[in-house]
Amino acid sequence: MHSYRVAGIFLATVLLAAGLRFPSLGRRPMHGDEAVHAAKLGTLLEQGRYAYDPEEFHGPTLNYLTLVPARLHAAVRYADLDERTLRSVPAAMGVLLVAACALLIPLVGVPAAAAAALLTALSPAMVFYSRYYIQETLLVFFSFGALISVCRYLLRPCAGWAVSAGAFVGLMHATKETSVIALASLLVSLFLTLAFEGRRGKAVVPPGKLWRWQHLLSAVLTAMLVSSLFFSSFLRHPRGIVDAVTAYRTYLERAGSSSLHTHPWHYYFDLLLYFRTDGGPVWTEGLIVGLALVGFFASLTGSSIPGVDRRMLRFLGFYTLLMATAYSVIPYKTPWCLLGFLHGMILLAGIGAVRLLHAFGTARIRRTLVLACLGAAAVHLGWQAWAGSFRYEADPRNPYVYAHTSTDVFVIAGRIERLARAHPLGPAMPIQIISRENLWPLPWYLRRFSAVQWWNGVPEAGANAPVILATPDMEDALVRKLYELPPPGQRELYVNIFDRRLELRPRVEIRGYAVTTLWDDYRRLEAQDAVRRLTRPTQ
Repeated sequence: MHSYRVAGIFLATVLLAAGLRFPSLGRRPMHGDEAVHAAKLGTLLEQGRYAYDPEEFHGPTLNYLTLVPARLHAAVRYADLDERTLRSVPAAMGVLLVAACALLIPLVGVPAAAAAALLTALSPAMVFYSRYYIQETLLVFFSFGALISVCRYLLRPCAGWAVSAGAFVGLMHATKETSVIALASLLVSLFLTLAFEGRRGKAVVPPGKLWRWQHLLSAVLTAMLVSSLFFSSFLRHPRGIVDAVTAYRTYLERAGSSSLHTHPWHYYFDLLLYFRTDGGPVWTEGLIVGLALVGFFASLTGSSIPGVDRRMLRFLGFYTLLMATAYSVIPYKTPWCLLGFLHGMILLAGIGAVRLLHAFGTARIRRTLVLACLGAAAVHLGWQAWAGSFRYEADPRNPYVYAHTSTDVFVIAGRIERLARAHPLGPAMPIQIISRENLWPLPWYLRRFSAVQWWNGVPEAGANAPVILATPDMEDALVRKLYELPPPGQRELYVNIFDRRLELRPRVEIRGYAVTTLWDDYRRLEAQDAVRRLTRPTQ
């Protein structure tokens, strides 16, 4: 195939990936995890410091990489950030993940690499979490970079690919603690592939060039350097390097503990193969799983596939199997964690598609029918990718929506912003938030208000704010504070600011109250705005 046609195919696939990942990045409410990462970025942006926390929040690459779009958008404070700026980083990584499939061409050929790129672009899970401000898409991209670098090194050993592998391993480690699963799977798969090929009497790399120690040493040193730079906040917080090691004690305990995130071994496959609830649509990435099985069995049987290096196929088969097994065995599960082994499945699926076509020989009718079936299934994947991110983006009927913020948060934030317009202090209007619940991402939506007070109980002393948000369990104590403790003549009347039940997350209700004088001013401004809209001359 001519090079310009290959370039055209990959360019079209990359544009498709971008079209599914970049539009309307602010559409979905911020998940609590996204908001926490945004707050840490705010500290880095305003104070120029980042301290790795070995107990929570994962590695620093997400925060440091987001400094690039933040600076491009002239954001200098936490309050200057927005969802589009934050989510542009995982979106860009998701697009690069598609483009990087071109590097597979020397290993699996153009058709398999192009098929893998297309499936990566269309996978509903890949698209959904590429629009999510968490570390997972970054981890998958860096793991893919390490995998490609190792395979290209084995194909043609040189210092460049060794250093590249080390750099990507360092970035993996600096992104998320679960990188050890991918790294261990990669190393064990490499060992198994070498052992398998050795028994067949076929070297993976040319004789005399296997394991050049200077290359191995350069890879290890590069990995340590990259990881240490990020964890130490570029040498401003050396303690972070030690914490990056001790963190594994916490995460090992969490992996085996019982919690709300404990799920059975088949949880990820339930999401991928068939998911439907409460009358929602059918969600399935069965095309990817099915083609991956075709590719996997081809790796076991040693089938000859045009353009595909058999050793690469076997390596991918081992890698994906180990990744899927590890994540299935660990009781602690969150849906975004499936991206690691799903990406391995996608790479196998690209090869599986070529194997399937090759199995039907050269008969045009049969190949056309197979292509038509695969194309129809790919279109269905694309529809799911669109629906998951632009129609069911915060709907629990979407398998990838997990402990997610309700769209009610837009109503809550919008009402607070309009009340502030009616208050003399504007964004400096005092607001009290009273709850024992975890109310993230509410701090994100109130980031532009400078006088927000957070309480885990109703304080009996102190003045009441003109606006109060509280969970129902605080209501009795709040009523006592507002109407029983103040002496007669000093009690202010508060009214409900929401006209229906609002939930921050499922089963986390938020109630809001405003002092009557502020509410009356707010209603007056709303009425004036309504009159102004009605009397505005038409263009």
